[in-house]
This record gives sequence, C-alpha cells and structure tokens, in this order.
Amino acid sequence: MSWVLTTDAVPDRDRGPSWSDAVGRALVPVAVTPRDEPFDGGITTDALGCLRISRIEAGAKRISRTPALIARHPGDHVAFGLQVSGAATLVQDGRRAELGSGDLAVYDLARPFSLSCPQRFTTHVFQLPRPLLGVADSDIRRVTGVAIGTGHGFGAVLRPFLTTLADAAPSYPPAVGQRLAGHVVDLFATLIADRAGRDPDGAPDHLVQSVRAHIDRNLDEVSLSPESIARAHHISVRYLHRLFEGEGVTVSRLIQQRRLEACARELARRGRVTPTVSAVARRWGFVSPSHFSRAFRAAYGLSPREWRQVHTERGEGDRQGS
Repeated sequence: MSWVLTTDAVPDRDRGPSWSDAVGRALVPVAVTPRDEPFDGGITTDALGCLRISRIEAGAKRISRTPALIARHPGDHVAFGLQVSGAATLVQDGRRAELGSGDLAVYDLARPFSLSCPQRFTTHVFQLPRPLLGVADSDIRRVTGVAIGTGHGFGAVLRPFLTTLADAAPSYPPAVGQRLAGHVVDLFATLIADRAGRDPDGAPDHLVQSVRAHIDRNLDEVSLSPESIARAHHISVRYLHRLFEGEGVTVSRLIQQRRLEACARELARRGRVTPTVSAVARRWGFVSPSHFSRAFRAAYGLSPREWRQVHTERGEGDRQGS
C-alpha cells in the first residue's frame, strides 16, 4: 500500500515546513529551502521487503543533510536516486555531481550531503540498509557525489528496470516485492563494486559472513531458521538461499552442522557434572531427542552416548575443552 504525502491541502505559508517533514519521513530528516513561491510537491512511498521506493515530484528547492541533523537523527541507509526529469546538483564527500534526466546518483544518508534542484523535477529514490549491500564503506565513498549515466553499459540495464519497478511498486504482492528487493540489492551492490573498480562477484561476501556469525550467536535459539535469519537481515528467504548457493551447504544444513558440533564438544567434555544427552540437545536447539540422535549418528558414526563414552575413556574431553 502506497504512502502519499502532498502539499496540496497545506496553506502556502506552511508548505516549506510541511515538505521538510514529508522528506524526513520518506527519507531522512533534512533541512529544506524552497525556491518557488508558493512551493508544492508530492511524495509517494512503497516498501518492497527491505527496499523503500519514493517517487518525488516537486518545485525548485535545496535540501541538506547537516552534521547536526545526523547527530540528532542518525541513519544507516544508502540511497540511489534516478533523475526522471529536471536537473539536480548533488554534493557529497567533496564531489559535485550535475544530474540530468536519466542519470543515477548514490548518496550515503549517514553522512552530510546537499541536493539542489533549480527547477521543477521528478526523481525516484531507492533506499537500502547499508549492511545488505555487502560492500565496504570505502567503496561507497568512491561512488557518492558522482553522476552515473544510463545511456550505455551497466547503467543502461538499470534504468528501464528501476523505472518500471518504481512505477509498478504499489501493485506487487508482498512475496513478489521481497524477491524483487533481493534482485535490487544484487544490482546496486554490483553497481558500487563496478564503479569502485572491485570484483562484483565478491560483493555479497560480507553478507554471507554476517549470516554465519548470526547463526553462531543464536545456535541455542529453537526458532533459528532460514526465515528468522532472513528477517534479521531484512532480506527474502529466497535471496538468503541464493547467497549460499556457492557455499557448498544450505542454510538449514549449516545450522544443523553447527549445532551438532556444539553438542559434540559438550558431550566430549569431562567434568564433575555431566548433563544428560537430552539436556545437551535441548541447550543447542534440538527439540526432538530422536531426531538429534539420528542426525548425530549420521554425522559422527556414533550415537551421542557412544561418543561421550569413547571420549571420556580416552581422556580427550579435557583437551577439547581447554
């Protein structure tokens, strides 16, 4: 469902502050200086999974994201703007980008920037949480404040896709929207890697490592699953599975492997108090004792009790626990 903000019903004297509030709610808090009197504008925003799309049409204005605003309202999103009509000047990280119709620009909402539009304009803004891009902050800094043409190369592929996506965003069912958002993450990560001179194939590596670390931190949670991991990382389950296509293991299998390894270490550890096999299984997220026993035997060739007995007799538990 689209979220629409417009100055149509706002008295002329209040339109500047009203527009500043609208931009702050759709993007991030910014200072707005209208250049048209009376100023008018409208913003339509849709969310597709982790992706927020805002279609903005307004009169001439200047917006700035100042250090003071960032201190009061920090954010960790990266925005990709597609200039549909009119002109704009983006300044960030010491660079100045003159944007015309069809140009793309990247701006980091966590750092100061300004955007000036000397005439009426239309733009589409796509926002993503920074961690999902899986690219280094230094690479993002290399591409901010730069006009990216869409007349050839990768930009020529992006422009029609992004235009169609923005125009049709209200019509997508949630499941379709989530899948499309995953593709957009891939495309924008590739765009940054390409412009920064990196290997685009390495862009998702950071996200894969983040997922692996999340699994290790939450092994004892019974609810740990591909679905919960996808939610925690603001991505679709399908995109999560795609990330692991080259890892040699599925997400569900990785969770089970890591849980079995934790159980094996604990069962091999000697001490004054030895928890029962079922207690160890429950501690590491296994609900069914029989399922745990079958999975353990398949992985280690011994039942959990046999594993404990062998390692206790060999005295290997102390060494594994040291």
